[in-house]
Amino acid sequence: LEILAREVGGTVALLEPLDETQAGYRYAPGKWSVKEVIGHVIDVERVFAQRALHFARKDAAPLPSLEQDEWVGTGSFDRRTLASLLEEFNAVRQASLAMFRGFDAEAWANSGVASGVEFTARSIPYIIAGHELHHRKVLEARYLSSR
Repeated sequence: LEILAREVGGTVALLEPLDETQAGYRYAPGKWSVKEVIGHVIDVERVFAQRALHFARKDAAPLPSLEQDEWVGTGSFDRRTLASLLEEFNAVRQASLAMFRGFDAEAWANSGVASGVEFTARSIPYIIAGHELHHRKVLEARYLSSR
């Protein structure tokens, strides 16, 4: 949870200086824009936080996967301002942290199935953090290195 609380600021600080043209940049045809990358990170955090809640509450129903390219394609992220996406990213992170801080030891140990894979609630914050850091590194290497 410390990583989640700390790293959101690093990602926001990395992207805040971009203007709207820079935020619409794609490093190659068919690749996501900067705005689409952050929109994807937001969507995935929401999905994984919901999975954690589902598992923590001992809901036995398996959860579906998400098709990231389809979700980004229908997310209309390029129609939004970068500032609005960063504000939403921070809000989603704060909501995730508040929920996670409310889990007790039993909730953290509960497990369930999503995308055909078994997870514990405890694994979800690590996945969210790793996903954010992965995309930050992609942004730094492929989108912002020539800035």
